[in-house]
Order: sequence, then structure tokens, then C-alpha cells
Amino acid sequence: MLMIRLARVGARKQPHYRIVVIEKDRARNGRSVEVVGTYNPRTNPATVTLKRDRIDYWVGNGAQLSERVGKLLAQAPAAEPAITA
Repeated sequence: MLMIRLARVGARKQPHYRIVVIEKDRARNGRSVEVVGTYNPRTNPATVTLKRDRIDYWVGNGAQLSERVGKLLAQAPAAEPAITA
């Protein structure tokens, strides 16, 4: 089963995340199928960049959203690919 979830890529005490499509049982930073966005909580306000068309494609093919990614998508307007949350 595929999940759309966060994968941490930042240095120690400087978190930065990729929003990835990955197998559910893989490790947090394991090999992903596709990167569909980024999330940077260190900016003020936090920066979220999403590839909406690819997220919709994967959800249509059965991928599930993690709780955090679901919240990020709910905050994002539907028309804009890049937003600040």
C-alpha cells in the first residue's frame, strides 16, 4: 500500500521535509516512488510547495495521506501550486 507522507531531509535541529509517495512499510527516509512537494516549517510563515496534480493522481490510484499531509493539503488553496501556511 502506498502512503503520501513526510520524509525529513534537514540537518540536525534544522528540519526540512519532502512530501513523498512511498510504500507504507518502508523506513521514514527510505527510497520513495516520487517526491510531490516540500514543507519548510522554519520559515515564518511555514512554506509548503505541492504538486497538486501528482497528489491527486496518486490518491486516485489508492495512496493514502498521512495525518500531517492531510492537514497541509486542507490548508492549501486548490488553484495555487505553492502556498504559505
